[in-house]
Amino acid sequence: MSTKKLPADAFEYYFGLGPGRSYRAVAEHYGAAKTTVADTAQKEKWQARITERERKAREAADQKAVETLADVNDRHLRMFRTIEAKALEALRAMSLERASDAVRALDIAIKGERLILGEPTERHATDIEAIIKREHERWLVWTQPEKAREETG
Repeated sequence: MSTKKLPADAFEYYFGLGPGRSYRAVAEHYGAAKTTVADTAQKEKWQARITERERKAREAADQKAVETLADVNDRHLRMFRTIEAKALEALRAMSLERASDAVRALDIAIKGERLILGEPTERHATDIEAIIKREHERWLVWTQPEKAREETG
């Protein structure tokens, strides 16, 4: 291996190798000595540049995931609001005896909308209450034996 200077794109090649990247692979690719690659990497701060690129990539992926979830929630809210509007139109046009389907649709739309907006639905609130009671009973443990409790109680 020679100690020739690495080309300007050596870092990009190194970065493109992915998680299994190595200075040896760069040296073999460019026909250079491994120490030449290591010296260049240190001088050009390859490790810091990779860390920064990976951080930016994670931030971009996180931002995209948040935007995607927000888009889904917006779409679902629009759908539930459309169902609500149709159900209200149907309620206005129908007699009280025939309005049960519209009422069910309206109930489903309202519950879905509240769930997306983070408001508790009836079932959700009941589930939380049951969980709190169950955990309270699970973790509430007497520290004294039963006989001692009766004497002090």
